Amino acid sequence: MSEGRKVGSDIDIAQAATMQHINDIASKLDIGVDDLEHFGKYKAKLPLSLIDEEKAKRNKLVLVTALTPTPAGEGKTTVSIGLTEGMNKIGKKTTVVLREPSLGPVFGIKGGAAGGGYSQVVPMEDINLHFTGDFSAVEKANNLLSALIDNNLHSRTKNLNLDPRLIYWKRVMDMNDRSLRNITIGLGGVPNGVPREDGFNITPASEVMAILCMSNDRADLKKRLGDIFVGFTRDRKPIYARDLKAENAMTILLKDAIKPNLVQTLEGNPAIIHGGPFANIAQGTNTIIATKMGLSLSDYVVTEAGFGSDLGAEKFLDIKCGYAGLKPSTIVLVATIRALRHHGGAQKEEYGDVSLERVQAGFPNLEKHIENAIQFGITPVVAINHRTGDGEDEINYIIEACAKMGVKALVSKGWELGGDGTQDLARAVVDNVENAGNDFKSLYDWNASVEEKVETIATKVYGADGVDYSAKAKLGLKRIKTLGLDNLPICMAKTQKSFSDNEKLHGRPTGFRVTVREFEFAAGAGFIIPITGAMMRMPGLPTTPASENMDIDNDGVISGLS
Repeated sequence: MSEGRKVGSDIDIAQAATMQHINDIASKLDIGVDDLEHFGKYKAKLPLSLIDEEKAKRNKLVLVTALTPTPAGEGKTTVSIGLTEGMNKIGKKTTVVLREPSLGPVFGIKGGAAGGGYSQVVPMEDINLHFTGDFSAVEKANNLLSALIDNNLHSRTKNLNLDPRLIYWKRVMDMNDRSLRNITIGLGGVPNGVPREDGFNITPASEVMAILCMSNDRADLKKRLGDIFVGFTRDRKPIYARDLKAENAMTILLKDAIKPNLVQTLEGNPAIIHGGPFANIAQGTNTIIATKMGLSLSDYVVTEAGFGSDLGAEKFLDIKCGYAGLKPSTIVLVATIRALRHHGGAQKEEYGDVSLERVQAGFPNLEKHIENAIQFGITPVVAINHRTGDGEDEINYIIEACAKMGVKALVSKGWELGGDGTQDLARAVVDNVENAGNDFKSLYDWNASVEEKVETIATKVYGADGVDYSAKAKLGLKRIKTLGLDNLPICMAKTQKSFSDNEKLHGRPTGFRVTVREFEFAAGAGFIIPITGAMMRMPGLPTTPASENMDIDNDGVISGLS
């Protein structure tokens, strides 16, 4: 640990930081004060006019992903921020571009998404809570469409003949609330509308969030919102948001949310945070606009995709890069000793116990994630996210095992030391970008059949023997083809806890098949969603929610947030 640096809780470290005015952060990216839309002294929105498409194609994009995580996560965001600090320390103008946290995990079990230790973005409390109101705008736009749907059902003069039994659009809220998954609305007589079954998804699972993240500009945003599929009429005619004339008003509600947010790291480097879809039920990456903004303003961008390479990274590479024309320069694969012990058979209470045997037994999980990156034409760099209690023999084993695969593995101490602990990783990333011969290629052709695309992901990325479809999934597949949406990319909804669709199969499972139980599709966002296992789009709170350990004093100082 560097001299004078004390390790405390994430929020203690963040609150002790001396932040720079956002004008000073912007100046590091050559952004004038007049271009900023200020949210106080430490947050600002950036105008879309700052995006330079040529620079976005020319500058270097570093994607951070991970091995299959434990429930607490393995620190992709911490490594992303720490790597950004290290890159700037070695003289590379670098911006970190991240997703916005959802209140569901913040008050649930996983915590926020502002990094940790001495690799954080600040102001941490604001970022993890309401921030600049983007999530609220997404909720309002989503629920405006819901209100217009039910108003149309109620109307006698402008009724589109929607079948209440065949409406697929749901309301959203940014909270884990299992009681709202399935509800009945319109009760209480004719003045209250038409009774029907409805439900809530969590805001990061909203197609509006996915659309915000997939849009290249306001015109693209408006068109995609109009392309949202709502449901069918009684004579089976498809109805879209544009049929309800919803897209203009929805775009108005998102007029500020479409602009990326500029904040800073603990070491005063620029950070852009924008959008927040989950990676197990959506595409799991920040907005195309934010990524291009970062690439327009700095030589390197470090960004992350949720969960392991089988989820966020695969979707980033096969969906986002396709729509945005992005080409990652390299991949950083985050591993922890804790997770490898887990995949080697350790129970939760044993995660802290040094065990070379368990790390060796768990390594095949990391090995498969490395192979996945290589399938996309990129030799990754493995970042061992260091934790107290990691054994030297365990670390050395990973480094040696990765070397046998032709992959560089290094210890990253960003949590403890910030940029001082990540300079070796930063140099390895630059060397990889310049000398590894990486040449990104997508895994499948969007014009292939839906079944072929799903099979490719399941067999090549997950290691499955094949794919089975339920009767409900086969009906959904037929609907997708009838609507002419079968040439869209695939956004698998799958547990993050396993390569398979069974969360209990840890390590590198073999001899399994993936079962698609149903299909959804996001016609506006532009992808097909095969749903596997027990995935649902509105999580519930744990027995002891994180919210129980939070407090705020009379001076407004928050404690217990992580």
